[in-house]
Amino acid sequence: MGQKKLQRFAEIETFPNVLIYPEGMQGKWNEFFKNNHPITLELACGKGDYTLGMGRMFKDQNYIGVDLKGNRIWRGAKTALDESLSNVAFLRTQIDKLANYFAHGEIKDIWITFPDPFLRNSKSKKRLTHPKFLQLFQPLLAPGATINLKTDSPQLYAFTQEVIAAAGLTLLEDIADVYALPEVPPLLQIQTYYEGMHLADGRTIRYLKFRLPATPLDWRSIKLPSDEATVGGED
Repeated sequence: MGQKKLQRFAEIETFPNVLIYPEGMQGKWNEFFKNNHPITLELACGKGDYTLGMGRMFKDQNYIGVDLKGNRIWRGAKTALDESLSNVAFLRTQIDKLANYFAHGEIKDIWITFPDPFLRNSKSKKRLTHPKFLQLFQPLLAPGATINLKTDSPQLYAFTQEVIAAAGLTLLEDIADVYALPEVPPLLQIQTYYEGMHLADGRTIRYLKFRLPATPLDWRSIKLPSDEATVGGED
């Protein structure tokens, strides 16, 4: 590991807005932020561009970027400290461990911005919009909470549309080309580092917003056509 990364790993351990595998945080985020404002997560946040962007726009809400890569978190956390964004924090952990850190109904919304699309069908369960992850998120979400996906991947976009239909989720917005809109909504104007690269390459940016049902999901009972097509064949 390079000297710069080692330095950043050491620094984030001293940052008051970074929590690294914390214990006893379920239901205690109001104490951390010192308010009862709603909490939105950015999953696989990288440098936390969306976490920072939303934190700047809505000071009466709290935002937490979640990622395992401490080197990336350092950049977002340092910017938040430099800008005195007291409503922005970062959580270093694996996404499949979220239930260890949040109580039932503690999360207002989730944003998934340019995640790894895991293009091989055999890796579909690693996609953050797979029913397996949605089942994990469901009890942590407050009533009316939304999940937002912004991606340049046509495969992940189509897969998530498939999940929404197969699982009976409520589709709220489906935008096949964000920047073809006559007027791009302020929230969708926030750009991540990777989004800037994708736009420079001429890629299309897609967006989906949906809501999970009130009844508990059972991911094993949700049949996806793409999964069935993979059985017995090559991906």
